Amino acid sequence: MPFLSDALARVQPSLTIAVTTKAAELKAQGRDIISLGAGEPDFNTPEHIRAEGRAAIEDGRVKYTAPDGIPELKDAIVRKFARDNGLTYARAQITVGSGGKQVLFNAFKATLNPGDEVIIPAPYWTSYPDMVALCGGTPVVVEAGIETAFKLTPEALEAAITPRTKWMLFNSPSNPTGAGYSWDELKALTDVLLRHPHVWVLTDDMYEHLVYDDFTFCTPAEVEPQLYERTLTVNGVSKAYAMTGWRIGYAGGPKMLIDAMRKVQSQSTSNPCAISQYAAVEALDGPQDFLKTNAALFEARRDLVVSMLNQINGVSCPVPEGAFYVYPSIKELMGKTSPGGTQIETDEDFAAALLEEEGVAVVFGAAFGLSPAFRISYATSEEALTEACTRIQRFCAGLK
Repeated sequence: MPFLSDALARVQPSLTIAVTTKAAELKAQGRDIISLGAGEPDFNTPEHIRAEGRAAIEDGRVKYTAPDGIPELKDAIVRKFARDNGLTYARAQITVGSGGKQVLFNAFKATLNPGDEVIIPAPYWTSYPDMVALCGGTPVVVEAGIETAFKLTPEALEAAITPRTKWMLFNSPSNPTGAGYSWDELKALTDVLLRHPHVWVLTDDMYEHLVYDDFTFCTPAEVEPQLYERTLTVNGVSKAYAMTGWRIGYAGGPKMLIDAMRKVQSQSTSNPCAISQYAAVEALDGPQDFLKTNAALFEARRDLVVSMLNQINGVSCPVPEGAFYVYPSIKELMGKTSPGGTQIETDEDFAAALLEEEGVAVVFGAAFGLSPAFRISYATSEEALTEACTRIQRFCAGLK
């Protein structure tokens, strides 16, 4: 009898973390490596938020809390949803987890039975299908390629829905593409969902405040209030507030679902870090002006990377509406040979050769469910991005 769970065979380790780990190992060996794999801001957490974390330690606010969040943080989240999204929740409709990832996992664990399907547009964040599979569900991947600007169409959504569909998982702006859905684009999708009352909506709004140009963020329950009672709106402080390591994610949704998710969390991790929770209150209730400042810095980096990548023959890089990623297509580079002699048959071959020959770490597109492409995180300095893109240009120019 095998010792390990059958469920474990349905999942794989995070490929984005694997790329970052590999880059760190090569750096430790003395290699000149520029890592563009990690999806976290290079800014420090703002001082007023750090100060509240220090105060929580000094004040002794370091004990166990309620399993899914302190009342003060839940109330701050209620205010945030009202202020930013026009969504009204009571405290009992809010849950807090150790990062958005735990909140998503709790939702799946609380709702999925064997055979239940979850619609996941591709490219997707690498963890989505594995979390669904680990919780006993079936991921239904629907391609949303470069020809639709990496956005799911109403027709594709309609075709993917079956009697077994339980959730549609929605991420805008997207990791890995940065694609953001306009109000009209999102309304077209919610119109489809209104025709299928058995399908619930699970949003991942983690990049809400990282949007560029004249793009305006919106979320499904805001666009279509009739979906409010079957939508779990997930967000967190990781990206916009530069608090990745603090590990605070949260969600608002129907009380019945929130109660079920609390039960899951109470028997797994219990409460998120108390210190981080108090800091997150300050993040959500404190000054918000730095959000636009940081977004402007990211927008300049986006423009730099898109411009340099689109100068490469055989590379096509759309301009993303948000987040801090680009997802260039390298379809025209398949079948070529790298300067170092590697045959490029897949985007994984491309990424491996780029790392080995030029010291640039990117994540290959197959990790996100749509190939051939690769993901760059531009959450690093313009100097590093310029050097990395110069190396990518040189590598591609040497392909034969």
